[in-house]
Amino acid sequence: MLALKHQAFLAEMQRRGQPEPDGLAQCFQLLSLASAIDQDCAQRLAPLGLSEGRFVLLFLLQGAEAPLSPHQLAERAGVTRATVTGLLDGLERDGLLERHADPDDKRRINVSLTTAGEALALTLFDQHTQWIRDLFADLNEAERTLLSDMLCRIWARTDAGRAA
Repeated sequence: MLALKHQAFLAEMQRRGQPEPDGLAQCFQLLSLASAIDQDCAQRLAPLGLSEGRFVLLFLLQGAEAPLSPHQLAERAGVTRATVTGLLDGLERDGLLERHADPDDKRRINVSLTTAGEALALTLFDQHTQWIRDLFADLNEAERTLLSDMLCRIWARTDAGRAA
């Protein structure tokens, strides 16, 4: 289950005669799993001409009660305005969203889904959430709770977790 680079790291530690520090193999398992999930996600979205970033914007727009500005989308997606602009350009080119002037302030741009974008976002969101559920289907509720608790404890020891 370990990615080749992680296997190589552990082999190099062994070659150097270093003992395996507690948690290193599990950290590499977690990183390998995260990478595999990311790759699977990308492969599922690619035939639709989507990346994970484009998918995120679709479901954010689909779930919004009103059109959103690029700034709001960037904040909600946790990316820069420049990144959002590039994602919006591609989605607009594909006919999945429209940009239009804000009725109250013509200098501002709002973004909303087209009918095609709305349909794709609804279908894809359901498919994506079911795929994720299937990944965890072999774990019962107690195991999922335990896993979540353990991951939270590890997260709290990261720089990002301490800053949160």
